[in-house]
Amino acid sequence: MTTDPAYTQFVQDRQGRLRRAAYLMCGDADQAEDLLQEALIALAEKWEKVEHPDAFVRKVIYRQRVSSWRRTRHETVVETLPDAGVGDGAEGRARDAEVHDVLRSLPPRQRAALVLRYFEDLTEAQAAEVMGIAVGTVKSLSHQAIARMREELAARAAEQQWEGQR
Repeated sequence: MTTDPAYTQFVQDRQGRLRRAAYLMCGDADQAEDLLQEALIALAEKWEKVEHPDAFVRKVIYRQRVSSWRRTRHETVVETLPDAGVGDGAEGRARDAEVHDVLRSLPPRQRAALVLRYFEDLTEAQAAEVMGIAVGTVKSLSHQAIARMREELAARAAEQQWEGQR
């Protein structure tokens, strides 16, 4: 383990963003916290050798997530989200919740590709490195995921419009 103040500063500065990335990878706050903590421990053990700590932590989070879904080979998908209070900006938050719900319904590799590319703002090459796959595979997974999300969101909008006309 390291006692380097730079490590402590890194954790303080990046913890929120990395927790969000972990949450978007798995869709569960508790599991995201576990993934992040394990990744930060792994980083502490190798702190002096790691050149790019952000990439290292993302890679550990992604690989731990992949390992967990390979072990279980299924996800639990719920039909309704838990009730949550919504203040001003209810439409935007509802849309965000809907997008996150659709994101959670994607297969883990597609979800990981989208999270790394569009929520973490990584390039295709960086996402490919984190995921341990070819750049073309990242492109393909991203394309498939976006198409699937568009279809699902369009279907939900049509369903809401149909129910509104009743």
